[in-house]
Amino acid sequence: MLRTQGVLAGTVVEIRSAGPGDEERIRHFLAELSPRTRHLRFLTAVDEDMAGRLLAETGRGDVLLAVAGEKVVGHAVGARAGAEVEIAVVVADAWQGRGIGSRLVRRLLRRASVNGARTVNMDVLGDNHRVLAMVRGLWPGAVTRTSQGSVEVNAPVEPALGGGVAPGGGGERSVIIDGESGGRTPFAEQGSVGAPLTP
Repeated sequence: MLRTQGVLAGTVVEIRSAGPGDEERIRHFLAELSPRTRHLRFLTAVDEDMAGRLLAETGRGDVLLAVAGEKVVGHAVGARAGAEVEIAVVVADAWQGRGIGSRLVRRLLRRASVNGARTVNMDVLGDNHRVLAMVRGLWPGAVTRTSQGSVEVNAPVEPALGGGVAPGGGGERSVIIDGESGGRTPFAEQGSVGAPLTP
């Protein structure tokens, strides 16, 4: 198989819920993030307890992982409060720009929508151009407010869900990386997205 920018061609990336057995995988994932990526996501130093804290967020929302083989390559959390969901996503440096972040976001929103979320909120650093471009693509009409170098995004959940899978229906999917072009092929069906969030 070919390897492009450190990513093995033909690699399947599964997007699934995080569980207690993932703490060590998340710890390795965090350790391998570049200082810039850590700063853009966490705004602070990543300490030894961060992996446990990221898993503990399952108690107030939904925590998803993008996993290639046994390796975590992406992490996303959606914390619900009534009809709102606040989301945060980070993807390993070598895997950025391959559609994993936007797929994690869509999965979070589908699952949150099933549980009544109608609007999504997130805070993005103003120099996080990759995530801001993703936001513009998913929510062309999003309301944004800039304050002290941070962009607060508020948008309806619906537009980002896309037309392919209705909220509460359809399938869990896996990203299949096409190493020759650096692009991605259509997702393969893997299960159900209608699973309820952890209470």
